[in-house]
Amino acid sequence: MSDHSHSTVDIPILFEDNHLLGIVKPVNVPTQEDASGDPDLLTLLKQDLKERYNKPGNVYLGLVHRLDRPVGGAMIFAKTSKAASRLSETVRGRDFRKIYTAVVHGKPPAQRGTLKHTLLKDARTNTVTVVPPGTAGGKDAVLDYQVLGQNDRYSLVRVELHTGRSHQIRVQMQAIHCPLFGDQKYGAGVNKPGQQIALWSTIAGFPHPVTKEEITLKSLPPREFPWAEWPVHVYEQAFQN
Repeated sequence: MSDHSHSTVDIPILFEDNHLLGIVKPVNVPTQEDASGDPDLLTLLKQDLKERYNKPGNVYLGLVHRLDRPVGGAMIFAKTSKAASRLSETVRGRDFRKIYTAVVHGKPPAQRGTLKHTLLKDARTNTVTVVPPGTAGGKDAVLDYQVLGQNDRYSLVRVELHTGRSHQIRVQMQAIHCPLFGDQKYGAGVNKPGQQIALWSTIAGFPHPVTKEEITLKSLPPREFPWAEWPVHVYEQAFQN
């Protein structure tokens, strides 16, 4: 077990009670331990809870949804197994709101729309492709998008996911010829190696697993290129229903 306690990753806390821990996931930190062996979010947060609450032994923290490694933003973890199983049900039952902002190349065909595709994942290459409906192994993918801002090269879009497929936003936006800024996998022709993918978890909303009150975690992307192409008030439109 390597010692991650000296990690300098700063993880802002959005919400915390006895049941839940809501945080802003930093970009390029894996959600859970992966082959890279880099410090992962789950380990870092457990370490932090252990230190903050001076807990002996292992700390419980349940992972109920994931963000791809290059993606940052609002994310919720469960601090008890009961909260974890209830939240997982919420995610499966689609009562979990997932809203993202993304910077894409070009202009979507309309200011707002719904995208429906069938996606097939190739686990070997960890890539996802759009396939004809009815394809064996294909899964339905549905999202709503709304254009919040545009300039001559890029569009800023708000995306609400209705399904939780692997790489869903990246693949579906590429399918309408608007690949995400910085996406090497699904926009290699228009992006330069080393660019950071411009996809951010802006809202995670769900009923509290115990109190049932509606919890809404909100996070805005950093004020750097390409996000800084638009003023903050443009992003805040993403918070309106």
